[in-house]
Amino acid sequence: MKIQFDQTQKFHINKIYGPIHQEVNALSFHSKRVEPQSVFFCLQGDNFDGHKYVEEAIAQGACVIIGSDGSLFNRLVQTYDQTTFLLVNHVRSAMAAFSKEYFNRADEELKTVGVTGTNGKTTVAAYIRSLLTLLGLRTGSIGTTGIWSSTRKLNYKKSTPTTPESMDIHRIFRDFRNLNDQGAVMEVSSIALDQCRVEGIQFDVAVHTNFSEDHMEYHRTMDHYRECKMRLFHQANHRVVNLDDDGMASELLAMGKDGLLTYSINNHPEADLSAIHLKVMEKGTQFSLKYRDKTVNVELPVYGNYNVANLLAAIATALHLGFSFHEILKVLPNLESPEGRFQVIETPLQQKVILDYAHTPVALERLVEEVKKMNYRRLIVMVAGVGIRDFNKMPKMANAIEGKADEVIVTVDHPAHHDPQIIVDKVMTGFINPGAGNIHSTLTREEGIRKSMSLGQEGDIILLTGGCINNAQIVKGEEVPHFDEKIIESFFPRVVQ
Repeated sequence: MKIQFDQTQKFHINKIYGPIHQEVNALSFHSKRVEPQSVFFCLQGDNFDGHKYVEEAIAQGACVIIGSDGSLFNRLVQTYDQTTFLLVNHVRSAMAAFSKEYFNRADEELKTVGVTGTNGKTTVAAYIRSLLTLLGLRTGSIGTTGIWSSTRKLNYKKSTPTTPESMDIHRIFRDFRNLNDQGAVMEVSSIALDQCRVEGIQFDVAVHTNFSEDHMEYHRTMDHYRECKMRLFHQANHRVVNLDDDGMASELLAMGKDGLLTYSINNHPEADLSAIHLKVMEKGTQFSLKYRDKTVNVELPVYGNYNVANLLAAIATALHLGFSFHEILKVLPNLESPEGRFQVIETPLQQKVILDYAHTPVALERLVEEVKKMNYRRLIVMVAGVGIRDFNKMPKMANAIEGKADEVIVTVDHPAHHDPQIIVDKVMTGFINPGAGNIHSTLTREEGIRKSMSLGQEGDIILLTGGCINNAQIVKGEEVPHFDEKIIESFFPRVVQ
């Protein structure tokens, strides 16, 4: 693709060094992955600075360098006079704008939905993907469980655990469009919003799930965390808001009623969409579903009251996109749930092994509350300290589970560059009685699962919380393959049903 770089406003360019025309065949922000005729973006973070790798990128074939260090560019252009150096104030904003144009504004050809919230993003995104596809709007999804088209999981090496960098987002949108998908739903994290990864995308619908403490290692204050999440709703045509959430709903309601649908599972009188009379069943939940002046009784394969709330968010999204309540009701029984979100595995010992990504104290408390509504003999719960998250949250995970399970296993998810023992020790500080005989610890997720399974007996529920990103554990910068289901299956001579 031949690109002319004198369109300074479109690409946020302050100054051009070198040729104003280049033939561009690829984009990259990692110097070792640069291909011939690439644009290289000099991203900066707490522990890295892409400007240090400019010459390596040029050696790999980069023909355009986009960064914010004018003195560096002024010096390098003397040596690399066939290379174009573009000086910008904010590299991530420039990357978002450039990527959108490079992939031919594919986002504008799709119905786009952004989901944000402390908990529930993955489940809501999965429900929206499934529901819209069942309704005939073929929809892909982007998030913690990977990249999915409307029909299958795609093979992508994601740049971040939840919301990819803007360059990857626009490439994925292009691929969805080429696969004849018509919609895209994505989890949008607060960090992604702060780092401009979705800048320039005008979402058709923005969804709010809830708001509680998380990511303090990044945001430092709850006000900054909230402000970042609010940004999504200023770049959306329609809003879906959870009236049961005290953390952020009031700010979203203050934006006005235009383009707004609200939901509640607490029979909030002003909710557009409600679920009442919830009753746990063997294969899901039975409840009355209300939409304005209509009420119908349903029984759906959805476990947990909070997941019923997540379902309401998906239904509200479909309503915003023009589908009728009647059309939605017809397809709801066929709704698919996401991997690792209240995923129930039956074992030959009449046990239920439940996989759920719960990794915040609030999510863990809600999850255990719902699990306790099921029939079981004993409850065994594995909790994990997450090495890539806020260390101050780890003791709160212990506090959230203490006294609520017959056996507790403390383990580690994604230790990153940390010593796993330090992570386990940090979690253990949250127990009032860490020496209790029913509290155990392991140093890897695999060991944690094996310990949990070994403690399980007939009729027990074994709840495995936390989880993998892209079927891997992040250890010292590497993604080590990991599959919970395979470890569970290895405990039985026959394949788990």
